[in-house]
Formats: sequence, C-alpha cells, structure tokens
Amino acid sequence: MISAVLAAAALACPQEAKLKAMLPEVFAKSAAHYRAIDAAATPLMNAGDVKEAVPHGDKPHGERRVPHGWDAKTGKLDMRSIYWWTSGHFPGALWYLYEATGDGFFRDRATVWTESIAPNSKVSDNHDVGFIMNCSFGNARRLLKTDKYDAILKETADSLSKRFNPGLGLLRSWGDIREKKNFLVIPDNMMNLELLEEAAKLPGGERRFADIARSHATKTMAHHFRADGGTYHVLNYDQRPGFHGAVQEIRRGQGLSCETAWSRGQSWAIYGYAMMYRESKDPAYLAFAQKVSDFAINNPNMPEDGVPYWDFGAPGEERDSSAASIMSSGLLELSTFLPGEKGAKYRAFAVRQLLSLCSDAYFAKPGENGDWLLKHGVGHKPAGSEIDTPLDYGDYYFLEALLRFRRLAGE
Repeated sequence: MISAVLAAAALACPQEAKLKAMLPEVFAKSAAHYRAIDAAATPLMNAGDVKEAVPHGDKPHGERRVPHGWDAKTGKLDMRSIYWWTSGHFPGALWYLYEATGDGFFRDRATVWTESIAPNSKVSDNHDVGFIMNCSFGNARRLLKTDKYDAILKETADSLSKRFNPGLGLLRSWGDIREKKNFLVIPDNMMNLELLEEAAKLPGGERRFADIARSHATKTMAHHFRADGGTYHVLNYDQRPGFHGAVQEIRRGQGLSCETAWSRGQSWAIYGYAMMYRESKDPAYLAFAQKVSDFAINNPNMPEDGVPYWDFGAPGEERDSSAASIMSSGLLELSTFLPGEKGAKYRAFAVRQLLSLCSDAYFAKPGENGDWLLKHGVGHKPAGSEIDTPLDYGDYYFLEALLRFRRLAGE
C-alpha cells in the first residue's frame, strides 16, 4: 500500500507544476511593485529625521533612510533609519529581483540602497547586523561575483563577534555587551549566524567567526526549545561564575505567552538550523531542523493553507504571512538535504505555502498595500505594533523562497 507521505508527494506534483507555471507572472508583478516602491522612496532617502531613528545605541537622527513598510493610517511609505534592524531587506529584495529578472535596473538600484547602509559594518550594539549586511552586501557579492565587499563583510562579522560571551558560548541578542544582570537571547539570532559563516570563508576571513556561529547554534539548540520542538522567544541567561549559563528567566517577547510558540520565531529556527547544517554538515543540526519543522507543519493549529497564525497558541487570530515566507524558504533548503519521503514532505509543504502567498488572499494588487508584495503580516502584536500589515522581511524571504523553488524545479 502506498504510504500517506508518498500519496501526498504524488498530489504535490500538480501543485509544483502549478507554482512553476506561475513564476514568470509573479516575478513580473513583483518587479513592478518594487519599481513603484523605489520611485516613492528615493526622494525620501535623505529627508531628515526618521521614525525609530535610534533603535539601538547612540546613533544620530537625520541619517539616511530605507523603506521598511506601509503606514495605512497616513497612507505613506514607512521609512526607517539605516540602523533599523530590517534595513537590509529592501536592498536584498532588489537583489533577488535582479536575480529573478536579469533587469539591470534592479542591479543598479540594489547597489545604491545597499551602499547606503554601509555604516552598519561598525555596529556592535545589536545582533541584527547579520540580517542587515548579509541580505544586502552578501547578495551583492554573490550576484556580482566581486570581492569589492569582502572587507565590509569581514568588518561586520568582527563587530557582531563582540557580542559573543565565551563563558556562555552565546551571542547576546539584546542589551549592552557590558550589562551583567541580563543576557537576552532570541531565536531570531539564528539568522545572523550565516554572516559569520560566510565571513569565515572569505579570503582573509577568520575561523573564529564560524566557531562562534556553531557555538551559539549548539547552545541555543540545548536551551531554547521545549521537548516538542516549540521555541521560546526570549531567554535570559545567568552570567555569574559558577552558574554555567543557566536560564534565569523566560520572557514572552513577541509571542502570546511563555508557553506557546511564536510562529515567526519558529520559522527563524527552521531556517536557521537548515542553514547551519548546510554550513557545518553537523548531523545534529539536520536532525534538529527536522524536529522544529515537524512541530510547525504537524501542529494542530496550522491552517490548511500553510500560513500560520501569528502564534501557534492563537488559532483564529491574525495570520502572519512573513512567518510563512521564512518557513517556506527554510523548508525548501531542508528538503535538499533529505532523500525520498523525508525531503518530499518538507518540499510539498513549502509549495503549499508559496501557492497561498501567491494567491489574491495574500499577494497585493498594484497600488494597494503600499506596493509591498505580501499582505497580512504581524510584527509585534503584544506591543500593538504592525498588525495585519506588509513587512519588508516577509517580501524578502518570499522572493528568496520562489528563487529556491525555481532552482529546484530545474528552471
């Protein structure tokens, strides 16, 4: 008798053909959307003070700005400081559109926006520089096949490494590196490890960057998840000598509660451990990537269309399209490391998610949603921030997932 997984895989074949056929139109529409955002944002790049201009540390107001999202209340593009944690996602999306279309317009505009955020290479007061610089400069280096940006990527890795505590074996996510009371770590930090891995491989790169990434991933794997594979959002580690990095506090963070799994945090984990297996070939990471993935895709509160609620403990509330886009990209990569039924399961679920995100239910029409691609993202619901709105990182990982699927589909 054919197994349930094989049956699901057989059913997925028409779904893959459907998604493959949609790709040219989806990329063309996405390109048109991003041309519109670029046109609206370019005059605002240097236009004075910015919303949330000083998210971390002592940085000046009035520096350059980067598109972040859309303020439906004012009907205006939401521009943020180049130091905002998502500032690399808009340039990165432009790089992906260049990769998808071959249109030199996107290469040129991506270069302008990427180079505008270069000062982040010296920032050590937050962990998000991995997001910021790898999504932008990392993609620029890869697609342009240039060593022009090697120095800035290595400098960024050095800056990020200053947040590493050798005694704990962890990178501090939030807070001043000199603080002794709290040492806060979030699963989002898994996404910043790729910069360290990539920088270690550059000519003149330091092996310690990869060592730090692997130490952090291993320690996070040991402490940051429940037995069922669900993630906590914020852990506070004890730095005192003799306490061996014990967890002194669990915080809800952006999730519904300390005992539920915030869906985007779960997606960061899926993506992060698949990536760490790619870089290290450590079988522990591969096994763990499957565990956190299975928690999500088999969760009784996962909607049929594969776009999760903002928290797995909040069925019936808002969906988070950004969690689906990140998850689909991570699952597609994970599927390439697993033979037969195992890999087919993750690939089929990712295809289901992407078909949903490409549908009218989530993909915006021209002129709506501030011309961002995906509707229905949730940033930080407990804080009342960015609820049912476009999110720049949702778009970024959506485009990445589509490109990964296109490669897997033989395009």
